This record gives sequence, structure tokens and C-alpha cells, in this order.
Amino acid sequence: MTGNGTLTRDEWKTALDRITEERTGEHVTIELLDPEVGHQYEAERLPFAYLDYDPKDDTVIVAVGGRSARYPVVLRHMIAHPREVDVATQDIPEPAVRIVGSDGATTLITFFKAES
Repeated sequence: MTGNGTLTRDEWKTALDRITEERTGEHVTIELLDPEVGHQYEAERLPFAYLDYDPKDDTVIVAVGGRSARYPVVLRHMIAHPREVDVATQDIPEPAVRIVGSDGATTLITFFKAES
């Protein structure tokens, strides 16, 4: 399990890959908390595809869908030049990842067990 806390940049790729492995089959909600435009949902309880950090482009990518006929399209939400990545996966009801972008906007990814 990844655990709780703020990650160093060197830990981002490994930690996000581990979260992808551990959370396969779950659903996620992606929320954008932007001081200029307010609180917006990008996706609500859609099948989780993956969470990745691309060090070459300095971008965190969270993807949903693409795993079934019901959700055939993959939606990717990208955070360019992130400043901070925090994880909370232990001792909480819904595990979450928080990413602060270079513009100060925060993306919150919350995981939920898939409903049958």
C-alpha cells in the first residue's frame, strides 16, 4: 500500500504505478478545485484505468473508462508541471490522491469500490 503523505518528485512515478496496480477494478471521481473557476467534477464514479507520471513531459495523467462496453472511451485528465502530489490510502473511508498544478489548481482523485 502506498500510504499517506506528500511524495517527493522522485517517488511520483513509482507510487502512481503502484496505485494503478492496487486500485484496478475500482471507480474514481475526479474533482478540479480551481480558485478562479471554482469546484468542478471532471468524472464521477467512472471505472479507473490508470494514474501515471510522465517525467519527460512533467505531467500527471489520470485516466478513466476504456475497460468495458459500457465505458469504451478513455477520458484522460492531465496536470502539467505539478508542484505537489499527496496520497491518502490508509485509515480513511475513500482513498484519494491530491495533485497541485503549477497554476495552483488542485485535482482530487477519490477511489470507490465498484458497485455490482
